[in-house]
Amino acid sequence: MKVLVTGARGFVGQNLTVRLGELGHEVLAIGREADDVAWMLAARDAEAVIHLAGTNRPLDPIEFETGNVGLTQRLCDLLAEAGNTAPVVYASSIQAANDNPYGRSKAAAEQVLLEHAQATGARVAVFRLPNVFGKWARPDYNSAVATFCHRIARGEPIEIHDPAAPLRLVYVDDVIDAFLPLLGGAFETGHKDVTPVYGTTVGEVADLIRGFPASRDTMVTPRVGTGLVRALYSTYLSYLPVDTFHYDVPIHADPRGRFVEMLKTPDSGQFSYFTVGPGITRGDHYHHSKVEKFLVISGKAHFGFRQIQTGETHEIVVDGSEGRIVETIPGWTHNITNVGDGEMVVMLWANEIFDRARPDTIAMKV
Repeated sequence: MKVLVTGARGFVGQNLTVRLGELGHEVLAIGREADDVAWMLAARDAEAVIHLAGTNRPLDPIEFETGNVGLTQRLCDLLAEAGNTAPVVYASSIQAANDNPYGRSKAAAEQVLLEHAQATGARVAVFRLPNVFGKWARPDYNSAVATFCHRIARGEPIEIHDPAAPLRLVYVDDVIDAFLPLLGGAFETGHKDVTPVYGTTVGEVADLIRGFPASRDTMVTPRVGTGLVRALYSTYLSYLPVDTFHYDVPIHADPRGRFVEMLKTPDSGQFSYFTVGPGITRGDHYHHSKVEKFLVISGKAHFGFRQIQTGETHEIVVDGSEGRIVETIPGWTHNITNVGDGEMVVMLWANEIFDRARPDTIAMKV
């Protein structure tokens, strides 16, 4: 499908054009600098339109009228002249509900599009977007999130006038996910919503982002798998300077091998790995509540188990090529021995972060 995208070089536009390309669509990218012929050809050939271009920070307020209303009118006129009733998706703003120059211009642009729909039969979807954040937004321009991420990633201070100021956010990937299903035109003309919308405060967002670099030192990662924290973490990482794409963690070495902790979580345990030389045994302890999962990455391991009350024993031999996980069982003392010829590497997950005050690790030979 040929998709006309205005504002394709902007923050949302860059993310959108990448996604459209992934789906095999041809992007007809048009900006205000394009000449009349380019605009005419794009309006003629488009099978769908996503209208992102606009003005939000002009030097002269009159530019709101030309950059939002005028540009939208130009687009609609060209589509109508070409007899093109392609569906149109418009990125408006929640400011359209406010009586200020920017808000009035966005509301007027919406009206131009709705009148285009009524006159031509084209379907038009209007999204009144709150603050959009994500990768590739310009710091000190597009959003406070971009500014916070850029500066905190470089160890620079951020300025907050009112930490309690409310903030409504949508993630750029969710915006695009809302746009894409409409390209086929199977919708009713009118206002549409992006979900989820995250209701938060400026101070809360700043605190969350400040916590991300600290996790490299503590190795305790925030809950970055879902929701706002997931989206903020991905956004923060996209602002890292290339020379900070990596960081080191401590390596604990002794005659048995090396032990390296990689990642800790607030409530889902921690991940690490260790090495064992040929003939070396590690472990010989039991736990009351702590549980562990071992995955032999390379080498050959013998796991020994003994029930600490009954004396029942069990053994498991695992090769690194098998992809087999061995779990420790509360109340069973256990060990692991390298029975191969070379160094053995084992990945380890424990269901809780090690607490020196309550280690729940009692020495006992298997």
